[in-house]
Amino acid sequence: MSKRLVLIVPSFPKLSETFILSKFLGLLERGWDVHMVCGISEKAQYRHFPNLENHPWARRRIRVAWPHRPRWLAGLLLPFSFLHCLWSNPVGTWRYLRWGARRFGWGVLRRFFLDANLLALNPDLIHFEFGTLAAGRMYLRRLLGRKIVVSFRGYDLNSIGLESSDYYREVWEEASALHFLGTDLWRRAQRRGCPPDKPHTLIPPAIDGAFFNPGARAHNGILGTIQRPLRILSVGRLQWKKGYEYALAAAGRLVENGVRCQYRIVGDGKYLEPVAFARHQLGLKDTVKLLGAQTQMEIREQMLWADVFLHSAVSEGFCNAVLEAQAMGLPIVCSDAGGLPGNVADGESGFVVPRRDAPALAEKLAVLSRDPILRQKMGEAGRCRVLKQFQLTDQIEAYDRLYRSVLSDDSAKAKEWPAKKAEEVVLELGS
Repeated sequence: MSKRLVLIVPSFPKLSETFILSKFLGLLERGWDVHMVCGISEKAQYRHFPNLENHPWARRRIRVAWPHRPRWLAGLLLPFSFLHCLWSNPVGTWRYLRWGARRFGWGVLRRFFLDANLLALNPDLIHFEFGTLAAGRMYLRRLLGRKIVVSFRGYDLNSIGLESSDYYREVWEEASALHFLGTDLWRRAQRRGCPPDKPHTLIPPAIDGAFFNPGARAHNGILGTIQRPLRILSVGRLQWKKGYEYALAAAGRLVENGVRCQYRIVGDGKYLEPVAFARHQLGLKDTVKLLGAQTQMEIREQMLWADVFLHSAVSEGFCNAVLEAQAMGLPIVCSDAGGLPGNVADGESGFVVPRRDAPALAEKLAVLSRDPILRQKMGEAGRCRVLKQFQLTDQIEAYDRLYRSVLSDDSAKAKEWPAKKAEEVVLELGS
């Protein structure tokens, strides 16, 4: 019988988190009895994900939390959630309430209602896909008697809980294993109190190289003229950490220096007004287009349109959009934030410059505008690198190994995994 795995996310599916969907479907194909538990799932979003919309067997594995607002509605639904859990997992339900009452008193009822979907599924293994979701919920290890894996993807370590040195203490203590996108985040976790001998794995993002395929793309001619402006593309949520103000300043500097450009930004978020205001303040309304959120199909079309991909983040884990752009044969100009230096080979598949340095971004964009041979060379190197190191099949295999090792609790076996080169997928699950 296949083991039951539950992935916990805030919402599913999301346009900005297609990597979660790819993982979900990949593990299903590999034989895992995998389910999603989320706070929100908008069925209207399914049309943006054909590989989910056309598979009802996969959609049935998405469990949305019982509504907990307003409180009176949660009170009315509590008995029904209890009966559902009792029917689905009677032993686990009584264990949860017995142990939970000892720790939380009557407060266990509120936690029970929030955890009802997870309890009813009775998983063998739980994976919190973001560290912020695990903080404050590691009691589940004892109440459910199950092992827990926690992922850290950047924002959770770089921006959340910085005021408290113990913010993730229970995660470090209770999680069976941790997952990081790269060595930069693993080092960051240790600086925030994670023991250096904590079982962990490094599995970077991955993409579908067959889908993100540039075809016969060729970088020709000198760009930046009235007849043929340099086409710049950025993809990412409109958040402060993406550093769009520096990307806009770089575009403004190009224009000032006589390099004509067209700059498109794909993404939405609460930083829309500041980005739009910065565009207005710099006089770039005719140069910069804000396209909002788009599907993967639409993003691929934008990447076919572009000549270069720009990512000016000030804080970053390991950016999927940069991998997709490299797979599409685009040279990259990015900052050195977080895991980006491990994402882009500086001088080979693009240029990596200091964060918050708009003049440096503009300088590298100008270099690429004048040199079609360099654009072609970097584009080809980027695609080759992605196909070699960031394939979806390799990523799913890495997760499969991680989960099997955690469930078997055989750290000796984990140490026998074939070693990989440092720039490839790194697996370091230790005891």
